[in-house]
Amino acid sequence: MVCEKCEKKLSKVIVPDKWKEGASNTTEGGGRKINENKLLSKKKRWTPYGNTKCMICKQQVHQDGKYCHTCAYSKGVCAMCGKQVLDTKLYKQSNV
Repeated sequence: MVCEKCEKKLSKVIVPDKWKEGASNTTEGGGRKINENKLLSKKKRWTPYGNTKCMICKQQVHQDGKYCHTCAYSKGVCAMCGKQVLDTKLYKQSNV
């Protein structure tokens, strides 16, 4: 659950680039090199879960944010910025 302002910041789904001029998966135009070792050539290696952790439960967060989905919903806050989005005072929730 994210606020309206943070919806624009959500990352996109991982899909390959379209096969056209200038795409990163083509060999011409400064794209991919043939027989290139990706571990040696990349400066910053992509990690699927990132390095961010939830501020409440210390679980790894898959988006760039402060809270995981479970903690954000139970507290009624935006997962990315922490702004109050939902009033959960009358909700019947458990810690499980």
